[in-house]
Amino acid sequence: MVSITALIIDDERTARMELRRMLADYPAIEVVGEASNADEAEELIHKVKPDIIFLDIQMPGRSGFDLLESLISVPIVVFVTAFDAYAVKAFEVSALDYLMKPVREERFAKAMEQAFARFRDKETPFIFVKDRGQYHMIKWEDVHLIESMDNYARLFFSKQSVLLKTSLNQLEEQLDGQLFFRTSRAQIINLHYIESIREQDGRFSVQLTTGELINFSSRQAARFKSMNRH
Repeated sequence: MVSITALIIDDERTARMELRRMLADYPAIEVVGEASNADEAEELIHKVKPDIIFLDIQMPGRSGFDLLESLISVPIVVFVTAFDAYAVKAFEVSALDYLMKPVREERFAKAMEQAFARFRDKETPFIFVKDRGQYHMIKWEDVHLIESMDNYARLFFSKQSVLLKTSLNQLEEQLDGQLFFRTSRAQIINLHYIESIREQDGRFSVQLTTGELINFSSRQAARFKSMNRH
């Protein structure tokens, strides 16, 4: 049986209770917490790492969209709101579904069908980025290179790039070490995109399938070699 952990985020207690009631019909889903605002939710998401969040948009303080921007790895998102004005924006960020309050049982059932299908497909983690007025929901596996840009990190994916307001050091702590490797102070690469490895005149570098030639610092080259000997 698919086992899914869920977090409910809504400033209205009655709305949280109603979602809990409907989720009780799905024993494969475990509600691991509730939050009444974005600050509480961000802390809980880091702590319990839910698979899916049921997220209100308009809340006191930061909005649901603001919350998503603050996360390095975004769970599957189902928006649950009383306002239809955000529907287009929600689907631009690849939300699983957009439910209007009061949520009808049959409409909720459709959302849950999509959730189970998504987990059967074992979809990989996302990052949600707002850059120059555009919203992007990017699969981490599609990011082939990350570069330091002062207090920002530039993510390269599918012939595009976006800026994320975080340092490379902060980002590295939260990235999957099986997928990403820090090559120097300024760059992190996706190991799945390595096409070839070069060592010449004491310099160590890799060619990515996307065309970039990435040079390693001496320290990171030694670490990479040691890692690949095991």
